[in-house]
Amino acid sequence: MLKGKFVGLRAIERQDLAQLQEWRNRPEYRRYFREYREIGMDAQNIWYEKKVLQDPNIRMFSIVELATDRLLGACGLCYIDWVNRTADFSIYIGADNLYIDSMFAPDSGKVLLDYGFDELGLHRIWAEIYDFDESKKVLFKTLGFKLDGRHRETHWAEGKWNDSLFYGYLSTER
Repeated sequence: MLKGKFVGLRAIERQDLAQLQEWRNRPEYRRYFREYREIGMDAQNIWYEKKVLQDPNIRMFSIVELATDRLLGACGLCYIDWVNRTADFSIYIGADNLYIDSMFAPDSGKVLLDYGFDELGLHRIWAEIYDFDESKKVLFKTLGFKLDGRHRETHWAEGKWNDSLFYGYLSTER
């Protein structure tokens, strides 16, 4: 387990899947995700088997509270490009309807960044969010990400077009 001050990042276990699916399917969370459709347990199991357990370009973790071992959410590094040493940063806190909070998410993010840079030897960790995701904008600033750019009107949500914001963090900026 990778440990921060408040959280641990551990392997996603089969018993986590139902709770992660429930959180993932919340409409108030789905609006922030690229995959906007509800997912069933079959799809959740396929994701777990094919991506989490077998794909060498994905490192996903369950986020647990260190004090209680309570499942809080999930995070990971996806689309890892081993040649260019880059990966996509993904995170959410499902417990207590937090999504992104000021304690568990920053702690998880720091642990995940340390893992990506120190253990995997990545040079750049990036993320794409939508311009209405105010919580992640704050999180990324807290973690040290920089806004790399904007793709205009890429995402249709809530009756209008929204921009994609791309954030990056370089190993040399630590």
